[in-house]
Amino acid sequence: MIIDTHLHLIDKSALNYPWLAGVPALDRDFLYATYAAEAKRVGVAASLHMEVDVDPAEIELETREVARLAGEPGSLLKGAIAACRPEDEGFAAYLERQEENAFVKGFRRVLHVVTDDLSEQPLFRENVKRLSGTRFTFDLCVLPHQIPKAIALADLAPDVQFILDHCGVPDIKGHAEHPWRDHMTEIARHPNVVAKISGVVAYAEEDWALDSIRPYVEHTISVFGWDRVVWGSDWPVCTLGGNLSTWVAATQALIEGCSPQERRKLLSGNAQRIWNLI
Repeated sequence: MIIDTHLHLIDKSALNYPWLAGVPALDRDFLYATYAAEAKRVGVAASLHMEVDVDPAEIELETREVARLAGEPGSLLKGAIAACRPEDEGFAAYLERQEENAFVKGFRRVLHVVTDDLSEQPLFRENVKRLSGTRFTFDLCVLPHQIPKAIALADLAPDVQFILDHCGVPDIKGHAEHPWRDHMTEIARHPNVVAKISGVVAYAEEDWALDSIRPYVEHTISVFGWDRVVWGSDWPVCTLGGNLSTWVAATQALIEGCSPQERRKLLSGNAQRIWNLI
């Protein structure tokens, strides 16, 4: 059984995605029915929707649209990581509304598309601390040079469960293991941070060449341990519109030498523990 903790859905008839204009390969619909047909073939039993940076005015509409799909018979969708803007004055009220919605498991604010100092602003930090004592997780989507800023957030709210997306977004094509490697070792020392093995296919040489991906995935698992990694397809971003089977096959090949117990932890067990999806 596989739990996909990082699925994106794009429905341009329902929502606006300003950033898609700059990514022609993704500037079209990627609907749940397309994903589900392939996901079921490759063994995905449950999925967690990851926000897709919709127009800020439509953040809550995106969550409602995904929840509607989750309500359909036999849906794989078990929850959502919703977008948020901790830098905004309205965050506290937004958080209060989401506390009433069990479908929302956590939040994400992509930090590598904003100025480096955004997460250091007092209001941003105050609002991240509001997650303390709640059930919500917070996904960290940062570039390697920003990992120290992610570490600062983990220190700020030690009882919040943080998830580091995409193995810390290493520069695989550039063969740049530093400062990424050292920063990953440091953030892994924080017990409230889990690493998500997702998306790195998109940054590999020659599509999903395993030899270029392997050192980054292996280091992530080495420093975090099998108990603190989760898996996510990052469909359709992972292969810029390609098929889900590519990433599942790549992941299976990357971990083929691990024990059955370790495989279960990565592909489903840790996700069940963190998000209680099933």
